[in-house]
Amino acid sequence: MTTVDDLADVRAGDKGDTLILAVVPRDADAHERLVGDLTTVLVGEHFGMTEAGAVRRTVMPNLPALVFVLPGVLGGGVTGSTVLDGHGKTLGYHLLDLHLPDSDG
Repeated sequence: MTTVDDLADVRAGDKGDTLILAVVPRDADAHERLVGDLTTVLVGEHFGMTEAGAVRRTVMPNLPALVFVLPGVLGGGVTGSTVLDGHGKTLGYHLLDLHLPDSDG
């Protein structure tokens, strides 16, 4: 099974209660695979988001990268959350562990 970690690096950031994940593929083949397989549904399920359409994805037009926006994941954000990682930096590692669908079908 292929994970996101096999194909890309991830940078995590926050804006209030919203987690922002930038996925940077390591090469053109990885970019093509991630554009096809790393969907908002797959990412939302991986993060336990049940609201359909909550996750937004942007394939950057002039940069080989994808950006995912996950509202409400940070439990109130850095100033309102009681969790240890209010910025969501460790959640980038969680995305790296996501298994992609088999490329054979």
